[in-house]
Amino acid sequence: MSNMRVQASRAFEALKSLFALAGIAALVGVFVLPLMGRPVPLMAGLPASFVPIEAAAAEEIDGALPAAVVETPLEREQRAVAESIAKRYRIADAAAAHFVSVAYRAADQHRLDALLILAVMAIESRYNPVAESSMGARGLMQVIPRYHLEKLLDHGGEPALLEPAVNITVGAQILREYQRRFRDTETALQMYGGALDDASTQYASKVLAEKARLDALRVKAKKQTAQSV
Repeated sequence: MSNMRVQASRAFEALKSLFALAGIAALVGVFVLPLMGRPVPLMAGLPASFVPIEAAAAEEIDGALPAAVVETPLEREQRAVAESIAKRYRIADAAAAHFVSVAYRAADQHRLDALLILAVMAIESRYNPVAESSMGARGLMQVIPRYHLEKLLDHGGEPALLEPAVNITVGAQILREYQRRFRDTETALQMYGGALDDASTQYASKVLAEKARLDALRVKAKKQTAQSV
């Protein structure tokens, strides 16, 4: 009797296993077989917020790229003036750009027109930073050190006049003082050129003619800026 019970139990377990296998086969037939032969999207089942590593890296790189550099109207003007000076006076592009940049800063500092400062440089030295006259005038704006020692104290004295930035700054300061004194740009220029008694105002005429040429470049640069907007 006991042996019969063991055999019956084993038969029951075998039957359960058979039913289990049949159930699995049915599930495969219902859910798996229809998908066979049809590609499954690789991203299926992933959350909508998921971003592949490659895409994330590409976005990060794109975000790190610098935006296109756009010239401001003032930068466009300075570039046009510097290019013209370099070509006309046969000086290096980098040197012309530096002189123009310093002249614009000095103009802001001393409330002058930067093109007037550059015009004085053109007439005085033709943009030669080491020029020296028989009267002892030095540098780009031909400053005579013995007449302006107090202005040079903060810059290291006379030798500093051969440094373009110092020479332009001091020259602009002198020109501005003459403008205040005479309240007239032409007279101030004549004084700057040491020709105050010259009734023909030849020196001032040369400077103003050069400034008029630079003014035309300024106007052209402004037109180009307006057209590009």
